[in-house]
Amino acid sequence: MKKSFLSIALLTALTSNFSYAEVTANVSASSNYYWRGVTQTADAAAISGGIDYNNGSGFYAGTWTSNIDFGNEASYELDIYAGFSKELDNFSYDLGYIYYSYPDASGSSDFGELYGALSWQWLETKISYLTHAQNDASSEEDMLYVELNANFTILNETDLAFHIGQSSGDTINEWYNEDDYLDYGVSVSKNGFSLGLTKTNLDDDDINAFISYSIDLSL
Repeated sequence: MKKSFLSIALLTALTSNFSYAEVTANVSASSNYYWRGVTQTADAAAISGGIDYNNGSGFYAGTWTSNIDFGNEASYELDIYAGFSKELDNFSYDLGYIYYSYPDASGSSDFGELYGALSWQWLETKISYLTHAQNDASSEEDMLYVELNANFTILNETDLAFHIGQSSGDTINEWYNEDDYLDYGVSVSKNGFSLGLTKTNLDDDDINAFISYSIDLSL
């Protein structure tokens, strides 16, 4: 009788979680693809899209892809991620892992990061740390990214967002010949359209503008 009761309870819990499961997709077109303030498409346009799963308990997983241009024969980026997020009164947290892969790149460019974010109302702080990189010096490399984001809703349900982040570590030195650098930006968004400015303090980097349009779909 106990076993039957436990089985029914477990089945009910699983069914309940499944009933809240949600699968969504997104497609976006942008004048440029910036990652931490640096173009990933050699200042060309980008088409991207992804699929996300959320089971209602806080667990989520997804994948995302975009065209890129690094000059090493890589034509696209494919990311896979999973994590757990939860809201607690005015606070929320997000813990997860993301794997960045470049399937057709010449040489091993893939790497993965653990990340953690804590949010309070309109303010978010997030830390991402390199866990591994697919190259010969991966055991000696590290990379840390710390960011602060603020998002406000202003007139006519328009979103205004501010961002500042710092990248540091051996990997940053290898990529840009700098021990660390800052990137910062601002954007406004409404009805899927976004218009923004971004800049870094890397040498010879100017203020860059971008525009994008995104569509979210429920599957």
